[in-house]
Amino acid sequence: MRLLPLAPGGPRRGRPRHLPSCSPAVLLLLLLGGCRGVSRVAAASRRPNVVLLLTDDQDEVLGGMTPLKKTKALIGEMGMTFSSAYVPSALCCPSRASILTGKYPHNHHVVNNTLEGNCSSKSWQKIQEPNTFPAILRSMCGYQTFFAGKYLNEYGALDAGGLEHVPLGWSYWYALEKNSKYYNYTLSINGKARKHGGNYSVDYLTDVLANVSLDFLDYKSNSEPFFMMIATPAPHSPWTAAPQYQKTFQNVFAPRNKNFNIHGTNKHWLIRQAKTPMTNSSIQFLDNAFRKRWQTLLSVDDLVEKLVKRLEFTGELSNTYIFYTSDNGYHTGQFSLPIDKRQLYEFDIKVPLLVRGPGIKPNQTSKMLVANIDLGPTILDIAGYSLNKTQMDGMSLLPILTGASNLTWRSDVLVEYQGEGRNVTDPTCPSLSPGVSQCFPDCVCEDAYNNTYACVRTISALWNLQYCEFDDQEVFVEVYNLTADPDQITNIAKSIDPELLGKMNYRLMMLQSCSGPTCRTPGVFDPGYRFDPRLMFNNHGSVRTRRFSKHLL
Repeated sequence: MRLLPLAPGGPRRGRPRHLPSCSPAVLLLLLLGGCRGVSRVAAASRRPNVVLLLTDDQDEVLGGMTPLKKTKALIGEMGMTFSSAYVPSALCCPSRASILTGKYPHNHHVVNNTLEGNCSSKSWQKIQEPNTFPAILRSMCGYQTFFAGKYLNEYGALDAGGLEHVPLGWSYWYALEKNSKYYNYTLSINGKARKHGGNYSVDYLTDVLANVSLDFLDYKSNSEPFFMMIATPAPHSPWTAAPQYQKTFQNVFAPRNKNFNIHGTNKHWLIRQAKTPMTNSSIQFLDNAFRKRWQTLLSVDDLVEKLVKRLEFTGELSNTYIFYTSDNGYHTGQFSLPIDKRQLYEFDIKVPLLVRGPGIKPNQTSKMLVANIDLGPTILDIAGYSLNKTQMDGMSLLPILTGASNLTWRSDVLVEYQGEGRNVTDPTCPSLSPGVSQCFPDCVCEDAYNNTYACVRTISALWNLQYCEFDDQEVFVEVYNLTADPDQITNIAKSIDPELLGKMNYRLMMLQSCSGPTCRTPGVFDPGYRFDPRLMFNNHGSVRTRRFSKHLL
Protein backbone atom coordinates (compact mmCIF):
# COMPACT_ATOMS: atom_id res chain seq x y z
CA MET A 1 0.00 0.00 0.00
CA ARG A 2 1.71 3.18 -1.18
CA LEU A 3 0.68 6.19 0.87
CA LEU A 4 2.91 8.91 -0.52
CA PRO A 5 4.67 9.18 -3.86
CA LEU A 6 8.27 10.14 -4.10
CA ALA A 7 9.27 13.58 -5.27
CA PRO A 8 7.63 14.80 -8.46
CA GLY A 9 9.85 13.72 -11.30
CA GLY A 10 11.70 11.40 -8.92
CA PRO A 11 13.30 8.13 -9.94
CA ARG A 12 11.24 5.25 -11.23
CA ARG A 13 12.03 1.57 -11.24
CA GLY A 14 14.54 0.73 -13.93
CA ARG A 15 15.38 4.38 -14.57
CA PRO A 16 18.01 5.39 -11.98
CA ARG A 17 17.93 9.09 -11.31
CA HIS A 18 21.22 10.89 -10.80
CA LEU A 19 20.67 13.27 -7.89
CA PRO A 20 22.31 16.67 -7.64
CA SER A 21 24.88 15.12 -5.28
CA CYS A 22 26.47 13.39 -8.24
CA SER A 23 26.66 16.37 -10.55
CA PRO A 24 29.96 16.74 -12.45
CA ALA A 25 31.14 19.40 -9.99
CA VAL A 26 30.50 17.16 -7.01
CA LEU A 27 32.11 14.17 -8.70
CA LEU A 28 35.18 16.35 -9.22
CA LEU A 29 35.22 17.04 -5.47
CA LEU A 30 35.04 13.32 -4.84
CA LEU A 31 37.94 12.72 -7.20
CA LEU A 32 39.93 15.33 -5.30
CA GLY A 33 39.50 13.43 -2.06
CA GLY A 34 36.26 14.51 -0.39
CA CYS A 35 35.74 10.93 0.79
CA ARG A 36 38.49 8.34 1.08
CA GLY A 37 38.67 5.60 -1.49
CA VAL A 38 36.38 7.25 -4.05
CA SER A 39 38.10 7.40 -7.41
CA ARG A 40 35.26 6.79 -9.86
CA VAL A 41 31.47 6.65 -9.99
CA ALA A 42 31.44 2.86 -9.74
CA ALA A 43 33.20 3.06 -6.37
CA ALA A 44 30.23 4.91 -4.90
CA SER A 45 28.01 1.87 -5.28
CA ARG A 46 30.38 -0.19 -3.15
CA ARG A 47 30.39 2.21 -0.21
CA PRO A 48 28.05 1.19 2.61
CA ASN A 49 24.52 2.47 2.94
CA VAL A 50 23.34 3.80 6.30
CA VAL A 51 19.93 3.85 7.99
CA LEU A 52 19.32 5.85 11.18
CA LEU A 53 16.12 5.03 13.06
CA LEU A 54 15.26 7.66 15.69
CA THR A 55 12.43 7.34 18.19
CA ASP A 56 11.01 10.18 20.30
CA ASP A 57 11.29 10.06 24.13
CA GLN A 58 12.18 6.35 24.33
CA ASP A 59 13.89 5.53 27.61
CA GLU A 60 16.43 2.79 28.18
CA VAL A 61 16.57 2.64 31.98
CA LEU A 62 12.86 1.90 32.59
CA GLY A 63 12.38 -0.87 30.03
CA GLY A 64 11.78 1.18 26.90
CA MET A 65 13.23 -1.54 24.67
CA THR A 66 11.13 -4.35 26.18
CA PRO A 67 8.26 -4.21 23.61
CA LEU A 68 10.66 -4.19 20.65
CA LYS A 69 11.33 -7.91 20.25
CA LYS A 70 11.80 -7.75 16.47
CA THR A 71 14.12 -4.75 16.68
CA LYS A 72 16.31 -6.42 19.30
CA ALA A 73 16.48 -9.58 17.20
CA LEU A 74 17.04 -7.89 13.83
CA ILE A 75 19.47 -5.16 14.93
CA GLY A 76 20.77 -5.82 18.43
CA GLU A 77 21.32 -9.57 18.12
CA MET A 78 22.75 -9.13 14.62
CA GLY A 79 25.22 -6.50 15.78
CA MET A 80 26.18 -4.43 18.82
CA THR A 81 24.16 -2.99 21.71
CA PHE A 82 25.69 -0.07 23.60
CA SER A 83 24.94 -0.20 27.33
CA SER A 84 26.27 3.30 28.07
CA ALA A 85 24.78 5.59 25.42
CA TYR A 86 23.87 9.15 26.45
CA VAL A 87 22.39 12.35 25.07
CA PRO A 88 24.03 15.74 25.73
CA SER A 89 20.64 17.29 26.51
CA ALA A 90 17.49 15.51 27.68
CA LEU A 91 15.12 17.42 25.40
CA CYS A 92 14.01 16.76 21.82
CA CYS A 93 15.26 19.74 19.82
CA PRO A 94 18.71 20.21 21.41
CA SER A 95 19.33 16.47 21.24
CA ARG A 96 18.26 16.16 17.59
CA ALA A 97 20.45 19.15 16.75
CA SER A 98 23.35 17.31 18.39
CA ILE A 99 22.70 14.23 16.26
CA LEU A 100 22.63 16.26 13.04
CA THR A 101 25.65 18.45 13.81
CA GLY A 102 27.79 16.16 15.96
CA LYS A 103 28.06 19.05 18.42
CA TYR A 104 27.25 19.75 22.04
CA PRO A 105 24.42 22.26 22.61
CA HIS A 106 26.83 25.06 23.57
CA ASN A 107 28.26 24.79 20.05
CA HIS A 108 25.09 24.40 17.97
CA HIS A 109 23.19 26.85 20.26
CA VAL A 110 19.85 25.02 20.24
CA VAL A 111 18.88 25.29 23.90
CA ASN A 112 15.20 24.32 23.99
CA ASN A 113 12.16 23.45 21.85
CA THR A 114 11.23 27.02 20.88
CA LEU A 115 12.18 29.28 17.98
CA GLU A 116 13.64 31.67 20.53
CA GLY A 117 15.74 28.75 21.74
CA ASN A 118 17.09 28.33 18.16
CA CYS A 119 14.95 25.28 17.39
CA SER A 120 14.72 25.26 13.57
CA SER A 121 15.16 29.04 13.56
CA LYS A 122 16.54 31.03 10.65
CA SER A 123 19.82 31.23 12.53
CA TRP A 124 19.94 27.44 12.77
CA GLN A 125 19.11 27.13 9.08
CA LYS A 126 21.84 29.58 8.07
CA ILE A 127 24.67 28.53 10.38
CA GLN A 128 24.21 24.87 11.29
CA GLU A 129 22.16 23.14 8.57
CA PRO A 130 24.83 23.53 5.85
CA ASN A 131 27.28 21.66 8.10
CA THR A 132 25.14 18.73 9.23
CA PHE A 133 26.42 15.27 8.42
CA PRO A 134 23.63 14.61 5.84
CA ALA A 135 24.68 17.79 4.00
CA ILE A 136 28.26 16.53 3.91
CA LEU A 137 27.14 13.05 2.81
CA ARG A 138 25.25 14.52 -0.11
CA SER A 139 27.64 17.25 -1.25
CA MET A 140 30.99 15.59 -0.59
CA CYS A 141 30.35 11.85 -0.62
CA GLY A 142 27.75 11.42 -3.35
CA TYR A 143 25.07 9.85 -1.15
CA GLN A 144 21.38 10.14 -1.94
CA THR A 145 19.72 11.16 1.31
CA PHE A 146 16.19 10.48 2.55
CA PHE A 147 14.40 11.93 5.58
CA ALA A 148 11.00 10.93 6.93
CA GLY A 149 9.35 11.94 10.20
CA LYS A 150 9.89 14.44 12.98
CA TYR A 151 12.79 16.79 12.28
CA LEU A 152 12.94 19.60 14.87
CA ASN A 153 10.04 20.69 17.07
CA GLU A 154 9.57 24.07 15.39
CA TYR A 155 10.11 22.88 11.84
CA GLY A 156 7.46 24.43 9.58
CA ALA A 157 7.00 27.58 11.66
CA LEU A 158 5.98 30.49 9.42
CA ASP A 159 8.61 32.73 11.02
CA ALA A 160 11.30 30.29 9.87
CA GLY A 161 10.32 29.64 6.28
CA GLY A 162 7.31 27.39 6.80
CA LEU A 163 7.00 23.95 5.22
CA GLU A 164 8.57 25.24 2.01
CA HIS A 165 11.95 25.15 3.70
CA VAL A 166 13.88 21.97 2.88
CA PRO A 167 17.18 21.83 4.75
CA LEU A 168 20.37 21.50 2.77
CA GLY A 169 21.55 17.96 2.33
CA TRP A 170 18.34 16.09 1.67
CA SER A 171 17.48 14.52 -1.69
CA TYR A 172 14.05 13.37 -0.47
CA TRP A 173 12.19 15.17 2.31
CA TYR A 174 9.05 13.97 4.17
CA ALA A 175 9.10 16.08 7.33
CA LEU A 176 6.43 16.46 9.99
CA GLU A 177 5.24 19.96 10.80
CA LYS A 178 6.14 20.81 14.41
CA ASN A 179 5.95 18.14 17.15
CA SER A 180 5.00 14.47 17.21
CA LYS A 181 1.48 13.43 16.27
CA TYR A 182 -0.08 10.21 15.02
CA TYR A 183 -3.13 11.60 13.18
CA ASN A 184 -4.28 14.99 11.83
CA TYR A 185 -0.87 16.36 10.92
CA THR A 186 0.82 18.00 7.95
CA LEU A 187 3.91 16.79 6.13
CA SER A 188 6.31 18.78 3.99
CA ILE A 189 6.88 16.62 0.93
CA ASN A 190 9.93 18.13 -0.71
CA GLY A 191 8.67 21.57 0.34
CA LYS A 192 4.97 21.10 -0.46
CA ALA A 193 2.39 20.69 2.30
CA ARG A 194 0.21 17.61 2.50
CA LYS A 195 -2.42 17.24 5.22
CA HIS A 196 -3.38 13.94 6.79
CA GLY A 197 -6.54 13.12 8.73
CA GLY A 198 -7.67 10.47 11.17
CA ASN A 199 -8.08 7.36 9.00
CA TYR A 200 -5.82 4.61 10.31
CA SER A 201 -5.36 2.87 6.97
CA VAL A 202 -3.83 5.93 5.28
CA ASP A 203 -2.91 8.41 8.01
CA TYR A 204 -1.27 6.65 11.00
CA LEU A 205 2.10 8.38 10.95
CA THR A 206 4.36 5.48 11.96
CA ASP A 207 2.89 3.39 9.14
CA VAL A 208 3.12 6.30 6.71
CA LEU A 209 6.82 6.58 7.49
CA ALA A 210 7.26 2.85 6.96
CA ASN A 211 5.57 2.97 3.57
CA VAL A 212 7.40 5.99 2.18
CA SER A 213 10.67 4.41 3.36
CA LEU A 214 9.89 1.21 1.46
CA ASP A 215 8.95 3.30 -1.58
CA PHE A 216 12.32 5.00 -1.42
CA LEU A 217 14.11 1.65 -1.40
CA ASP A 218 12.09 0.56 -4.44
CA TYR A 219 12.54 3.74 -6.48
CA LYS A 220 15.96 5.13 -5.45
CA SER A 221 18.93 5.31 -7.78
CA ASN A 222 21.02 2.15 -7.78
CA SER A 223 24.19 3.94 -8.83
CA GLU A 224 24.78 5.79 -5.54
CA PRO A 225 24.91 4.75 -1.89
CA PHE A 226 22.09 6.02 0.30
CA PHE A 227 21.46 7.40 3.75
CA MET A 228 18.00 7.16 5.34
CA MET A 229 16.86 8.88 8.54
CA ILE A 230 13.48 7.75 9.80
CA ALA A 231 12.23 9.63 12.87
CA THR A 232 9.05 8.13 14.34
CA PRO A 233 6.58 9.93 16.63
CA ALA A 234 6.55 7.01 19.07
CA PRO A 235 6.61 6.84 22.00
CA HIS A 236 6.02 10.60 22.40
CA SER A 237 2.66 11.90 23.65
CA PRO A 238 -0.23 11.80 22.80
CA TRP A 239 0.63 8.06 22.84
CA THR A 240 -1.94 7.03 20.23
CA ALA A 241 -1.42 3.36 19.44
CA ALA A 242 -2.50 1.64 16.25
CA PRO A 243 -5.95 0.02 16.68
CA GLN A 244 -4.57 -3.53 16.74
CA TYR A 245 -2.29 -2.70 19.67
CA GLN A 246 -4.60 -0.71 21.92
CA LYS A 247 -5.44 -3.70 24.09
CA THR A 248 -1.88 -4.88 24.68
CA PHE A 249 0.07 -4.62 27.95
CA GLN A 250 -3.09 -4.32 30.05
CA ASN A 251 -1.28 -5.77 33.07
CA VAL A 252 1.82 -3.59 32.65
CA PHE A 253 2.57 -0.74 35.05
CA ALA A 254 5.39 1.76 35.35
CA PRO A 255 8.36 0.14 37.14
CA ARG A 256 8.33 0.56 40.91
CA ASN A 257 12.10 0.88 41.18
CA LYS A 258 13.94 2.28 44.20
CA ASN A 259 13.56 5.92 43.17
CA PHE A 260 9.87 5.62 42.26
CA ASN A 261 7.53 7.88 44.28
CA ILE A 262 10.15 8.94 46.81
CA HIS A 263 11.18 12.42 47.88
CA GLY A 264 14.25 13.80 46.13
CA THR A 265 16.24 14.58 49.27
CA ASN A 266 19.37 16.73 48.83
CA LYS A 267 18.49 17.48 45.23
CA HIS A 268 17.87 20.66 43.29
CA TRP A 269 14.84 22.65 44.46
CA LEU A 270 12.78 21.65 41.40
CA ILE A 271 13.04 18.00 42.45
CA ARG A 272 12.43 18.81 46.10
CA GLN A 273 9.15 20.57 45.26
CA ALA A 274 7.50 17.38 43.99
CA LYS A 275 4.73 16.10 46.26
CA THR A 276 5.50 12.79 47.97
CA PRO A 277 3.70 10.48 47.96
CA MET A 278 2.15 11.24 44.58
CA THR A 279 -1.60 11.51 44.34
CA ASN A 280 -3.53 8.44 43.20
CA SER A 281 -4.63 10.33 40.09
CA SER A 282 -1.02 11.09 39.15
CA ILE A 283 0.01 7.45 39.61
CA GLN A 284 -2.94 6.25 37.54
CA PHE A 285 -2.06 8.78 34.85
CA LEU A 286 1.61 7.79 34.62
CA ASP A 287 0.78 4.06 34.61
CA ASN A 288 -1.60 4.62 31.73
CA ALA A 289 1.00 6.72 29.89
CA PHE A 290 3.64 4.02 30.40
CA ARG A 291 1.33 1.38 28.95
CA LYS A 292 0.38 3.52 25.94
CA ARG A 293 4.02 4.37 25.23
CA TRP A 294 4.78 0.67 24.91
CA GLN A 295 1.75 0.21 22.66
CA THR A 296 2.94 2.89 20.22
CA LEU A 297 6.36 1.21 20.01
CA LEU A 298 4.84 -1.98 18.57
CA SER A 299 4.27 -0.14 15.29
CA VAL A 300 7.91 0.95 15.33
CA ASP A 301 8.83 -2.71 15.74
CA ASP A 302 6.76 -3.49 12.65
CA LEU A 303 8.50 -0.68 10.74
CA VAL A 304 11.93 -2.11 11.58
CA GLU A 305 10.89 -5.58 10.45
CA LYS A 306 9.52 -4.29 7.13
CA LEU A 307 12.63 -2.23 6.49
CA VAL A 308 15.09 -5.04 7.21
CA LYS A 309 13.10 -7.49 5.08
CA ARG A 310 13.01 -5.04 2.16
CA LEU A 311 16.76 -4.42 2.43
CA GLU A 312 17.31 -8.15 2.41
CA PHE A 313 14.98 -8.64 -0.57
CA THR A 314 16.77 -5.96 -2.60
CA GLY A 315 20.19 -7.36 -1.73
CA GLU A 316 21.24 -4.23 0.18
CA LEU A 317 21.20 -5.56 3.75
CA SER A 318 24.74 -6.97 3.80
CA ASN A 319 26.11 -3.57 2.77
CA THR A 320 23.95 -1.43 5.08
CA TYR A 321 24.59 -0.14 8.59
CA ILE A 322 21.42 0.26 10.66
CA PHE A 323 21.45 2.46 13.78
CA TYR A 324 18.55 2.50 16.26
CA THR A 325 18.37 5.11 19.03
CA SER A 326 16.22 7.77 20.75
CA ASP A 327 16.53 11.53 21.23
CA ASN A 328 16.23 11.34 25.03
CA GLY A 329 14.98 9.16 27.86
CA TYR A 330 11.88 9.58 30.00
CA HIS A 331 10.65 9.18 33.56
CA THR A 332 7.37 7.97 35.03
CA GLY A 333 7.21 8.66 38.76
CA GLN A 334 10.91 8.80 39.66
CA PHE A 335 11.51 11.18 42.58
CA SER A 336 7.73 11.78 42.46
CA LEU A 337 7.89 13.55 39.09
CA PRO A 338 4.90 12.16 37.14
CA ILE A 339 6.01 12.17 33.46
CA ASP A 340 8.53 14.07 31.35
CA LYS A 341 12.26 14.30 30.61
CA ARG A 342 14.62 17.35 31.06
CA GLN A 343 16.31 16.13 34.24
CA LEU A 344 19.95 15.16 34.73
CA TYR A 345 19.31 11.59 35.92
CA GLU A 346 19.98 8.34 34.08
CA PHE A 347 16.34 7.73 33.20
CA ASP A 348 16.30 10.96 31.15
CA ILE A 349 19.81 11.10 29.63
CA LYS A 350 20.49 7.42 28.86
CA VAL A 351 19.08 6.01 25.61
CA PRO A 352 19.05 2.79 23.58
CA LEU A 353 21.68 2.41 20.86
CA LEU A 354 21.77 -0.70 18.65
CA VAL A 355 23.86 -1.03 15.49
CA ARG A 356 24.29 -3.73 12.85
CA GLY A 357 26.25 -3.61 9.61
CA PRO A 358 29.29 -4.78 7.64
CA GLY A 359 32.15 -5.91 9.85
CA ILE A 360 30.08 -5.91 13.07
CA LYS A 361 29.98 -9.29 14.77
CA PRO A 362 26.58 -10.41 16.10
CA ASN A 363 25.44 -10.52 19.73
CA GLN A 364 27.90 -7.98 21.07
CA THR A 365 27.48 -5.54 23.95
CA SER A 366 29.79 -2.57 24.36
CA LYS A 367 30.23 -0.77 27.69
CA MET A 368 32.11 2.11 26.03
CA LEU A 369 30.81 5.56 26.97
CA VAL A 370 29.18 7.01 23.84
CA ALA A 371 26.87 9.94 23.03
CA ASN A 372 24.62 10.93 20.18
CA ILE A 373 27.20 13.52 19.08
CA ASP A 374 29.13 10.44 17.88
CA LEU A 375 26.51 9.40 15.31
CA GLY A 376 27.42 12.02 12.71
CA PRO A 377 31.18 11.36 12.90
CA THR A 378 30.54 7.61 12.74
CA ILE A 379 28.35 7.84 9.64
CA LEU A 380 30.83 10.15 7.92
CA ASP A 381 33.61 7.72 8.80
CA ILE A 382 31.59 4.91 7.23
CA ALA A 383 31.28 7.05 4.09
CA GLY A 384 35.02 7.67 4.08
CA TYR A 385 34.95 11.34 5.09
CA SER A 386 37.55 12.57 7.58
CA LEU A 387 36.29 13.88 10.92
CA ASN A 388 39.24 16.32 10.89
CA LYS A 389 37.51 18.20 8.07
CA THR A 390 34.51 18.97 10.28
CA GLN A 391 33.88 21.01 13.43
CA MET A 392 32.18 18.10 15.19
CA ASP A 393 32.67 17.41 18.89
CA GLY A 394 31.92 13.69 18.76
CA MET A 395 34.03 10.62 17.97
CA SER A 396 33.59 7.88 15.38
CA LEU A 397 32.22 4.64 16.82
CA LEU A 398 33.47 2.65 13.83
CA PRO A 399 36.61 1.33 15.62
CA ILE A 400 34.40 0.01 18.44
CA LEU A 401 31.89 -1.48 16.02
CA THR A 402 34.56 -3.30 14.04
CA GLY A 403 36.48 -4.59 17.08
CA ALA A 404 39.64 -2.47 16.87
CA SER A 405 42.29 -3.53 19.39
CA ASN A 406 44.23 -1.24 21.77
CA LEU A 407 41.54 1.40 21.37
CA THR A 408 41.91 4.64 23.34
CA TRP A 409 38.49 5.96 24.29
CA ARG A 410 36.94 8.74 26.35
CA SER A 411 35.99 8.43 30.02
CA ASP A 412 33.49 11.30 30.19
CA VAL A 413 30.82 13.21 28.27
CA LEU A 414 29.07 16.53 28.88
CA VAL A 415 25.35 16.90 29.61
CA GLU A 416 23.94 20.43 29.54
CA TYR A 417 20.45 21.86 29.73
CA GLN A 418 18.93 25.35 29.85
CA GLY A 419 15.60 25.35 31.64
CA GLU A 420 12.37 26.60 30.08
CA GLY A 421 10.03 29.00 31.82
CA ARG A 422 9.70 32.71 32.61
CA ASN A 423 10.75 34.39 35.82
CA VAL A 424 7.16 34.89 36.97
CA THR A 425 4.88 33.03 39.35
CA ASP A 426 2.38 30.57 37.87
CA PRO A 427 -1.08 31.91 38.88
CA THR A 428 -2.39 28.35 39.29
CA CYS A 429 0.49 27.52 41.68
CA PRO A 430 1.18 30.75 43.62
CA SER A 431 2.99 28.92 46.41
CA LEU A 432 5.76 27.83 44.05
CA SER A 433 8.82 29.82 43.13
CA PRO A 434 8.72 31.97 39.96
CA GLY A 435 9.61 30.53 36.60
CA VAL A 436 8.12 27.05 36.77
CA SER A 437 6.68 25.31 33.71
CA GLN A 438 5.30 21.93 32.60
CA CYS A 439 3.15 21.84 35.75
CA PHE A 440 0.60 19.13 36.54
CA PRO A 441 -2.81 19.87 38.10
CA ASP A 442 -1.45 19.14 41.58
CA CYS A 443 1.28 21.77 41.05
CA VAL A 444 4.16 19.37 40.47
CA CYS A 445 6.30 21.09 37.87
CA GLU A 446 8.79 19.37 35.59
CA ASP A 447 10.83 22.41 34.55
CA ALA A 448 11.78 25.98 35.45
CA TYR A 449 13.84 28.79 33.97
CA ASN A 450 16.64 28.05 36.46
CA ASN A 451 16.53 24.30 35.95
CA THR A 452 19.74 25.09 34.10
CA TYR A 453 22.57 22.68 34.73
CA ALA A 454 25.66 21.03 33.30
CA CYS A 455 27.11 17.65 34.19
CA VAL A 456 30.15 15.52 33.58
CA ARG A 457 29.10 11.89 33.18
CA THR A 458 32.14 9.69 33.84
CA ILE A 459 32.56 5.98 33.23
CA SER A 460 36.03 4.49 33.61
CA ALA A 461 37.62 1.30 34.88
CA LEU A 462 37.38 2.49 38.48
CA TRP A 463 34.62 5.09 38.52
CA ASN A 464 30.96 5.42 37.52
CA LEU A 465 30.30 9.00 38.50
CA GLN A 466 28.14 12.01 37.70
CA TYR A 467 29.01 15.56 38.72
CA CYS A 468 26.47 18.38 38.09
CA GLU A 469 26.24 22.11 38.78
CA PHE A 470 23.14 24.30 38.60
CA ASP A 471 23.08 27.94 37.56
CA ASP A 472 20.90 29.36 40.28
CA GLN A 473 21.18 31.31 43.51
CA GLU A 474 22.10 28.14 45.39
CA VAL A 475 24.85 27.22 42.89
CA PHE A 476 23.64 23.75 43.74
CA VAL A 477 25.86 20.71 43.15
CA GLU A 478 24.78 17.09 42.76
CA VAL A 479 27.23 14.18 42.66
CA TYR A 480 26.38 10.48 42.37
CA ASN A 481 28.43 7.31 42.62
CA LEU A 482 26.42 5.04 40.34
CA THR A 483 28.40 1.95 41.24
CA ALA A 484 27.06 2.08 44.80
CA ASP A 485 23.89 4.02 43.99
CA PRO A 486 22.59 3.26 40.47
CA ASP A 487 19.22 4.89 41.25
CA GLN A 488 20.93 8.19 42.15
CA ILE A 489 19.15 8.51 45.47
CA THR A 490 22.07 9.83 47.55
CA ASN A 491 23.78 13.09 46.63
CA ILE A 492 27.39 12.74 47.85
CA ALA A 493 28.50 16.29 46.95
CA LYS A 494 29.22 17.14 50.60
CA SER A 495 31.03 13.91 51.45
CA ILE A 496 33.18 13.25 48.40
CA ASP A 497 36.92 13.98 48.43
CA PRO A 498 37.26 17.78 47.95
CA GLU A 499 40.23 17.27 45.60
CA LEU A 500 38.12 15.07 43.32
CA LEU A 501 35.29 17.60 43.53
CA GLY A 502 37.67 20.32 42.39
CA LYS A 503 38.92 18.24 39.48
CA MET A 504 35.39 17.48 38.34
CA ASN A 505 34.49 21.18 38.56
CA TYR A 506 37.53 22.03 36.45
CA ARG A 507 36.70 19.30 33.93
CA LEU A 508 33.14 20.61 33.66
CA MET A 509 34.41 24.10 32.83
CA MET A 510 36.73 22.67 30.21
CA LEU A 511 33.95 20.68 28.52
CA GLN A 512 31.52 23.60 28.59
CA SER A 513 33.97 25.69 26.61
CA CYS A 514 35.24 22.90 24.34
CA SER A 515 34.87 22.77 20.58
CA GLY A 516 35.83 20.03 18.13
CA PRO A 517 39.06 18.25 19.16
CA THR A 518 39.14 19.89 22.60
CA CYS A 519 35.89 18.05 23.43
CA ARG A 520 37.82 14.81 23.02
CA THR A 521 40.67 15.60 25.43
CA PRO A 522 41.41 13.24 28.36
CA GLY A 523 38.93 13.21 31.22
CA VAL A 524 39.68 13.19 34.93
CA PHE A 525 40.16 9.41 34.99
CA ASP A 526 42.18 9.14 31.76
CA PRO A 527 45.95 8.56 32.13
CA GLY A 528 46.65 11.64 30.01
CA TYR A 529 44.62 14.04 32.20
CA ARG A 530 46.46 17.07 33.58
CA PHE A 531 45.03 19.21 36.38
CA ASP A 532 46.26 22.70 37.25
CA PRO A 533 44.66 23.65 40.60
CA ARG A 534 45.62 27.32 40.09
CA LEU A 535 42.90 27.55 37.43
CA MET A 536 40.28 26.74 40.06
CA PHE A 537 40.72 30.00 41.96
CA ASN A 538 40.08 33.64 41.21
CA ASN A 539 41.94 36.61 42.70
CA HIS A 540 40.03 36.28 45.98
CA GLY A 541 41.08 32.69 46.51
CA SER A 542 37.60 31.20 46.37
CA VAL A 543 36.65 28.21 44.27
CA ARG A 544 35.49 29.31 40.83
CA THR A 545 32.43 27.63 39.37
CA ARG A 546 31.20 27.73 35.82
CA ARG A 547 28.32 30.13 35.30
CA PHE A 548 25.79 29.73 32.52
CA SER A 549 24.66 32.32 30.05
CA LYS A 550 20.98 33.19 30.18
CA HIS A 551 21.28 34.27 26.54
CA LEU A 552 23.31 31.72 24.62
CA LEU A 553 22.20 32.90 21.19
